[in-house]
Amino acid sequence: MKDRIPDDSIPSEPSIMSRRIFSGALALSLLLTAELGAQPFEAGTLAPFPVERYQRAERFLTQHVTPLLYRADATPVWAEGGERFWYRTRVPGGFHFYAVDPDRGTRAPAFDQGAVATALSAATGNPHEALTLPFASFSWAEGGAAIQFTVQGGLWQCDTTGRTCARIGNAPAVGGGVLSPDGRHVAFRRNHNLWIRSVETGEERALTEDGVDRYGYATDSQGWRQSNQPILLWSPDSRSMATFRLDERGVEEVHLLRTAEPRPQLVSWPYALPSDSVVPMVERVVVHLEGPRIVTLDTEPDHQRASSCCGMARGDIWADVAWSDDARTLAFVSVSRDYRTATLRVANPETGAVRTVYSESHPSFFESHAGERGLPNWRLLADQGAFLWFSQRDGWGHLFLYDLETGELRNRVTGGDWNVLDILHLDPANATLYFTGVGREPGEDPYWFNLYRVGLDGEGLTLLTPEAGHHEVTLSPSADYFVSRTSTFDTPPVITLRRTSDGSVVQILEEADTSELDALGWQAPRPFRAKARDGVTDVYGIYLVPSDFDPSRRYPVINAIYPGPQSGSVGTRAYALGRRGQAHALAELGFIVVLIDAMGTPFRSKAFHTAYYGDMGDNGLPDHITAMRELAASRPYMDLDRVGIYGHSGGGFATAAALLRHPEFFHVGVAGAGNHDNAGYTFYWGEKYHGPFERQANGTHSYEVQANHLQAENLVGRLLLSYGTMDNNVHPNTTLLLIDRLIAANKDFDVIVMPNRGHGYAGEAYAVRRTWDYFVTHLLGVTPPREFTWGGEG
Repeated sequence: MKDRIPDDSIPSEPSIMSRRIFSGALALSLLLTAELGAQPFEAGTLAPFPVERYQRAERFLTQHVTPLLYRADATPVWAEGGERFWYRTRVPGGFHFYAVDPDRGTRAPAFDQGAVATALSAATGNPHEALTLPFASFSWAEGGAAIQFTVQGGLWQCDTTGRTCARIGNAPAVGGGVLSPDGRHVAFRRNHNLWIRSVETGEERALTEDGVDRYGYATDSQGWRQSNQPILLWSPDSRSMATFRLDERGVEEVHLLRTAEPRPQLVSWPYALPSDSVVPMVERVVVHLEGPRIVTLDTEPDHQRASSCCGMARGDIWADVAWSDDARTLAFVSVSRDYRTATLRVANPETGAVRTVYSESHPSFFESHAGERGLPNWRLLADQGAFLWFSQRDGWGHLFLYDLETGELRNRVTGGDWNVLDILHLDPANATLYFTGVGREPGEDPYWFNLYRVGLDGEGLTLLTPEAGHHEVTLSPSADYFVSRTSTFDTPPVITLRRTSDGSVVQILEEADTSELDALGWQAPRPFRAKARDGVTDVYGIYLVPSDFDPSRRYPVINAIYPGPQSGSVGTRAYALGRRGQAHALAELGFIVVLIDAMGTPFRSKAFHTAYYGDMGDNGLPDHITAMRELAASRPYMDLDRVGIYGHSGGGFATAAALLRHPEFFHVGVAGAGNHDNAGYTFYWGEKYHGPFERQANGTHSYEVQANHLQAENLVGRLLLSYGTMDNNVHPNTTLLLIDRLIAANKDFDVIVMPNRGHGYAGEAYAVRRTWDYFVTHLLGVTPPREFTWGGEG
């Protein structure tokens, strides 16, 4: 593996085979591309674009290349009460299941897949094959001599040799609830109240009775998303649960119209905006199953937010809440509305008494995790009278140990110009901590994940993943072992089982097979480093080229953007086949696609992350421009006289901003579902990353600087906007505000309306195809195939 990410050099000529693939039908396209001038074109000015190129590009979409990568995953599923685990990995024709015993260093088939397929076929009357079994997971039974799995609503058990296979009952139904630690009860919501269901008998019981609309228990209604999944945290002894009553009374509504016959249907729900004085508030309670009994915590209602982005829950886990092991203490973190202050409090779950322990503020926003949607990096160590705290007070994300009684600092645990990422395992008995970190190892890509061990006293920091590369790590329940998937942008994964004592390898589990990808001509991303707008700060990115790339030609450049601030454009630094959905396929049409993690994105210093706090309309675009100019200076095949940009959601916001703020550089944009004015987007987002809504004496307000519709008169290039009419995340209103101002400014632009779509339509075939058409028309200057239909042969 590479020991660092260098600036890449101009690649060699494509192979004879790859040239032959395109020599016929694509020759016309390449000739036309070479003849193009410096400005975007209009449809019909040149000959039609070959349909064969669309057909080939379709084969490079993420969903089509993913089945061509084999043995690249081995996510361990650990056996209950032991270190043994199984995993499932893709192989030609389907999937293999393997069982691993770390103590013995063995890896073998988890069961006889052929025999189980035969027995299951006979038992169900439906044909099944060894590599395409109708289940993706199982649990061990009878001491590992049998497996249990769910098929067609039934719970089945087969012995591992496949001699017997029978249905033993109905599949257990959690039903959208949260399972208790002892596995006996499922907590769920019904009619705004909290209920439990016995897993064994199915008996249901209401725990609360006074929940009503807009004032219910454990409510997952966060403006930008709603579900009936309860948000709560069970106590370790399964006798109680910490949750809340969400007060949405008086919160203003937003409205959508569902397209229907004979008339549209109105859909309305509470959705707070940054300018609102009434916002949802969380009233914390503990619900005890005995009784049942409700204890209201003696504290003011909290704002509906977590100390790390985004939302209140991480799967079934309510973020920023922790029980002590003996269930006698409940700790939680409150976050101020402006996101600048986080406060740790502890409560007595029996009496509701609450005590403030510690508080920390930051001038922009406090954050308890350096990445996207991570579990907040604070931990309760009640037995030791301490708590672990994450802080960016010195400009980087690190861990500190505090006294739980006094709130006084005991010692720093980590430090330096790098970031702690995820706390994976905390062993109070041995005063040891395992965590992932980024940016510590010199000469490496600062976004590569590594695993570390350190003592809670800050001594003995040890790197456990010394090989160069990005490490995706899963620890065993005891933390004696870990599985690491190690790769880079252009180095396929190697998956190893290792010891946490010293990081040594127990065995290699899988090595990825890319032979079918290679035969297709799939090109790995090419990483680069460039300077940001200040000429000093490094920014990192990748670019993608078509499989018939010819460095003697000039290619239009398309920026695939997601500006954050909770993530960036590039995404994982691991070997991955999908980049911004369609980026590889788009390159295959004859473009160079660039993805950059500009200033304003996470994983770097706090100053880097907050670079455009106060003006979200910046979107890091000045860094994208300077980086692309630096790239093109040494890569003459990049034609910056033809630059496009596309993105969805925040990327849609950034795409429109690119054309409106930087019309001299960006010529063509495709902007989907953009939050074009964050004054009209959910309140928690703008208040964290832009700042509080403040009205000025002259009638203006602090959010005007970032609003795209107020820049509409600057449009020069070609802009395609789209939105879903039922988008309950980014309301269509912000796109319509932009449309209205573009009309008022007498600007030419294009719009696609997606009826009854929510926020996630970017991967729909129609949306992808129209994106391709727009860039082919206005950057390549040729006419795209009319109404291209997916499924043709390339």
